[in-house]
Amino acid sequence: MAEIVPAILTADKNAYRKQYELYSSFAKRIQLDICDGIFTQTQTMDVSNAWREANWAKLDLHMMVMDPSNYLPIIPKIAPSLVIFHAETNENLLPIFRQLKQLNIRTGVAILKQTYPGKISAYLKEVDHCLIFAGSLGQQGGKADMLQIEKVPIIRAINPNLEIGWDGGANMSNVRALAHSDIDIINVGSALSKSPDPKKTFTELSEEIEKRGVVI
Repeated sequence: MAEIVPAILTADKNAYRKQYELYSSFAKRIQLDICDGIFTQTQTMDVSNAWREANWAKLDLHMMVMDPSNYLPIIPKIAPSLVIFHAETNENLLPIFRQLKQLNIRTGVAILKQTYPGKISAYLKEVDHCLIFAGSLGQQGGKADMLQIEKVPIIRAINPNLEIGWDGGANMSNVRALAHSDIDIINVGSALSKSPDPKKTFTELSEEIEKRGVVI
């Protein structure tokens, strides 16, 4: 069954702490989006500020950065459960993935809308997670490109054991369709951050993905 994972995107380290603490009260896993202002037009807070209390939810890092190796010295200090880099960066990611695995950190590769999974089969065979990016890069609140679901069977054919995530435009109108498209992790940003009651919205989203039948 798919899992709803709150996503945080902010340039303010105090806002990060506030959101992380809030989401940890009802979610077991949270994704933090880091943007370097080069790979993306948006620049968020520095990843070095991505700390958490021991009793907070697990931390996934979605690194929207052009030069992943620059971040390797700081990532082990943060102790994330998963680090995701984009296939479209300037670097060969295989050595980076292998270095992180030696530190017992799970690895993931994210693919933008224009990237065909077959072209990055070497990455897909190496990592633990593939993130299908279907929204607006470096922003929350974008519209989901549901055609990106077509990548799921291609990814499964390359590596059946991969955890597949979705990032971009997930909300009550589409989470059931996403959950029943063989997607494991549905990252939710603005639907939670803009909600007057994030915990209630999280519960409603979690209940929605368990429903069967036609989406009306």
